[in-house]
Amino acid sequence: MSKIPPPLAPRSPLHIADYRRFWLARCCSVLATTGMVVILGYQLYDVARNQYGYSIAQASFQLGVLGFVQFVPLFVLTPLAGVVADRFDRRHVGALSMSIDFLVALALAICTARHWLSLPLLFALAVAHGTARVFVAPSIGAIAPKIVPAELLPRAIALNSTAMQVGTIFGPALAGLLFGHAQALPYAVAAMLLGAGAVSISLIRPLPALAANRQTHPLRLVAEGFSYVRHNRFLLGCITLDLFAVLLAGATALLPVYARDILHVGPAGLGQMRAAPAIGATVFALVLSVRPLKHNVGVKMLWAVAAFGLATVVFGLSRWYPLSLAALVVMGAADMISVFVRGSLVQLATPDDMRGRVGAISGLAISASNELGEMESGMAAALMGAPAAVVVGGIGAVLVTLVWSLLFPELRLARTFSHFGPEGARREEPAAPEHPPQEVPHA
Repeated sequence: MSKIPPPLAPRSPLHIADYRRFWLARCCSVLATTGMVVILGYQLYDVARNQYGYSIAQASFQLGVLGFVQFVPLFVLTPLAGVVADRFDRRHVGALSMSIDFLVALALAICTARHWLSLPLLFALAVAHGTARVFVAPSIGAIAPKIVPAELLPRAIALNSTAMQVGTIFGPALAGLLFGHAQALPYAVAAMLLGAGAVSISLIRPLPALAANRQTHPLRLVAEGFSYVRHNRFLLGCITLDLFAVLLAGATALLPVYARDILHVGPAGLGQMRAAPAIGATVFALVLSVRPLKHNVGVKMLWAVAAFGLATVVFGLSRWYPLSLAALVVMGAADMISVFVRGSLVQLATPDDMRGRVGAISGLAISASNELGEMESGMAAALMGAPAAVVVGGIGAVLVTLVWSLLFPELRLARTFSHFGPEGARREEPAAPEHPPQEVPHA
């Protein structure tokens, strides 16, 4: 009798059916949510101006309130979202969260079509949208390491980032086109995308249950997540590097100033500048999905953050529009390299029963850096002018990279992804749950 040859090992994450379902769900979610956020902000501003008679300054303040009410549930619920992702079936948590966001999009579509919009209603739906988003990222993000072999995880991280950047580029543009055709249409399409994403994530095969977490009090799980990150210097260095670098070099909030008063390119130029970092990130994400980094990954992450800061300085000094666009593209590409390396190392260096909580903490740091970075940029611009604020922020990001390379030598000494196994640091340094590993051993 002839022997049946064993199945060939997958050479790409896309060869794995569950990963394809995962990627589709992620792409649908990002396309839907990025489009919803843009249209929601536009409608709120329009309602404030037309229905309430607010001045430009008053209506602009309402946009700030909109960002705040969406950030509050993120800040408050992120630790809980990490616990939920580590305690329950991540497929069900992700599908339920996307289903709630589906209902929010459907409500916005109906209210828009019926002309029922008001500021209190828009704020309430924005809070519901922000709350649903809190639970999507930790649950879905923690699925990939369980359905993709460890050796393919870096490529999966790059493909994940591609889905994110594709959604970031095309989500707002598609929503704007649909809104011009029919104001309720962007929300209707977002609802369909979220529904498709929820179904896709539900079709992933059942994942191993994390029974041990069910015996632990939720508050203790939250404390364990923060304690694990605090004591693991490698993870702490990765997360805080992004937090402080983006906090200082947040030029995105000042792009309208550059478009109107510095580069004089108007709204069309503003749209191109908003898209430029995502284009750079998408190109590099595609490159990394085919040719992932393999050696000296920690050093390359540090250089990428430094390059992000230097490109920010160039953008701040530029008065030539093509150079400004090029600097923004480089910023996006450098940020993608940093995200790729950091995301791969954090996933591989974190035990599976901690991935939801660590992912939630990392997401909270990223969101905080984005939101607080915009606040910092605005305050700095008010004090010293937009160009000086951008340049100083970029220099600050470079200095943070230098300081972090000295404070956290574990980052410089992270050589290859293959050094980190599926169980991360616990694989090489088993320890009692209350005493997480102090550092990741060097390759």
